[in-house]
Amino acid sequence: MDLLGVLAYAELTAFLRLAEDAALLAPTLNDRAALGDVAATEYGHFRVLRDRLSSMGVDPEEAMAPFVDAIDAWHAQTKPRDWHEALVKAYVGTGIAGDFYREAARHTDPSIRGLVDEVLADESRSEFAVERVRTALDADPRLCGRLALWARRMVGEALSQGQRLAAARPELAGLLVGEEGEDLAEIGRLFAKLTEEHGKRMAALGLTPGP
Repeated sequence: MDLLGVLAYAELTAFLRLAEDAALLAPTLNDRAALGDVAATEYGHFRVLRDRLSSMGVDPEEAMAPFVDAIDAWHAQTKPRDWHEALVKAYVGTGIAGDFYREAARHTDPSIRGLVDEVLADESRSEFAVERVRTALDADPRLCGRLALWARRMVGEALSQGQRLAAARPELAGLLVGEEGEDLAEIGRLFAKLTEEHGKRMAALGLTPGP
């Protein structure tokens, strides 16, 4: 219930923030529409999670409530100042959160794993953000340093809020490393994988040197 609850609120909030960024920061109507499409996809994911919680006899609002403060705090600390920062957040920020949820889902039953994989599918977000950011960097390479720093800040804030969630909901934190939560090797594997996935996203955006 905790995993679906935190993911449901994350998807609901992603929809609201992306829609706001589309309305306030998109430089063209085409960009506004494209980010709006991504926001609509996030809302569809929220509805799937809400309906699954309801089918389990769980009140979706009660399931989401414990995670409101931490997720809202992350968004408050990572509010984009311009269109390019909004794009990086949509790809990198949401991506690292998704990595945590996928890792937690590894220790649940197959139906929950499949549901989590479905709602975290990010092909449209990835293609949209990567294309726009790379085009911007080609036009102005000076953006690279600022956006790379912005991406690192988001990761730091995500880890900080993740610690808050872990302290508040230890059962959810336990899903990240299975029943043997004290296994340092497992914890090391988790963070190595998260770091690797983050590096891939940074490289895809053109925010790290190529090989």
